[in-house]
Amino acid sequence: MLKAIAEILTVPAITLGLVALLGLLLQKKEVTDVVKGTIKTILGILILGAGSSLIVTNLSPFATMFEEAFQLTGVVPVDEAVIAALVDSVAAIGRMTSFILLFGFLTNIVLARLTPFKYIFLTGHMMWILAGALAWAFHDLGVSETYGIIFGSIIHGIVLVLLPAISQPIVRKITGNDKVAYGHLTTTGVVASAWVGKVFGNKEQDSEKIKMPEKLSFFKDTAVSVSLIMFIIYIITALFAGPEVVNPLSDGQNYLVFSTLNALGFAAGVLVLLQGVRMFLGEIVPAFRGIALKIVPGAKPALDVPIFFPYAPNALMLGFLFSIIGMIVGMLVSTLFGTIVPLPSIIGGFFTGGIAGIFGNAMGGRRGAMISGLTYGIILTVPVALFYPLFGLEVYGVEGLAFLVPDGIIVLALIKLFFTLDIPIIGFIALLAAFILLSMFYKKKTSLES
Repeated sequence: MLKAIAEILTVPAITLGLVALLGLLLQKKEVTDVVKGTIKTILGILILGAGSSLIVTNLSPFATMFEEAFQLTGVVPVDEAVIAALVDSVAAIGRMTSFILLFGFLTNIVLARLTPFKYIFLTGHMMWILAGALAWAFHDLGVSETYGIIFGSIIHGIVLVLLPAISQPIVRKITGNDKVAYGHLTTTGVVASAWVGKVFGNKEQDSEKIKMPEKLSFFKDTAVSVSLIMFIIYIITALFAGPEVVNPLSDGQNYLVFSTLNALGFAAGVLVLLQGVRMFLGEIVPAFRGIALKIVPGAKPALDVPIFFPYAPNALMLGFLFSIIGMIVGMLVSTLFGTIVPLPSIIGGFFTGGIAGIFGNAMGGRRGAMISGLTYGIILTVPVALFYPLFGLEVYGVEGLAFLVPDGIIVLALIKLFFTLDIPIIGFIALLAAFILLSMFYKKKTSLES
């Protein structure tokens, strides 16, 4: 039963549909409003997911073409694949992951109620990745399953309330309000990149207010601009890769035609995704108000990456393009460590590199978006190579893969640091004390601001 509930938390459409249902019921809405709000929330997430799947489908061959065209070799940083491999290889890790996911989410709600961090993290796959990483870390350190679940659940809940708080000042600049938060394990990397973008950028030159000649005004249309940019990127990569690389991916279709269709398919995925975001936000924010008022007063939903795409589509593309450049730079830097060389994550570059661009634009305009994307690309690769030896994934049969998300790497590194003591409880108490001090500081800071 508990495992089934934990698995439900990883299905965004069901989780957020239940959140909308609960929020509407707590507000004592009419039956018609409850049904409509719940169904439209679920449909919005499904549409969003369909757009994301379309983007991934059309980016997957590009990743292969990119690696072959520029002769890149190394490990693939994909957190989902790493966690899946660890869960499959050791039954104890699988059990601990399910319990940490469930109790960690409940801890998140309790902490949001009792502490100044009024955020409820609702990005299911990120919660699952964090739970799996914590389960593996404590298993690897030789901590018993019971203590691993206890330590992991509390740390899981703490991380889920802290991350949105870190990014919220920038989120307010992006959205113009305080209704939603950013719920992702890339928060520290994105926020750090945005601050670099602020230092070297110019906030007055907003990427969304770029003035173009009348003949180029079609670039203001998101569908057209994304299509043209991806067409250029895809065609250049295809020409470097050559038909001998692309043809096996295209099932015999002409490699330039295949590249063109994939570029346009990517743009179609973006449009579908944006439609899902609009429908979802239109329902979840009013519905969540019921939870905020009744269960956790003042709480904000911390949501997935695409929620912020409509606010700055130009910055999204700038962040994407420059994050790819940053990842290539990061690859070159990684060779200096003599560990592994992380391959560029093209999909990660679009979704989270794009967010770095949006955050960077809010802090430093269009130049800030470019610099933030570039910085984030480096952050997304260098720590992967730097901390790879610390984790020793090869012992578990995980070959050719590595952890990617910056927040996950930071949490794992801290656990390795604090819990390698002879008595694990000492490390746990130290982390708990740090959280309590941070809560007191945050409460004081927010009270002064208000």
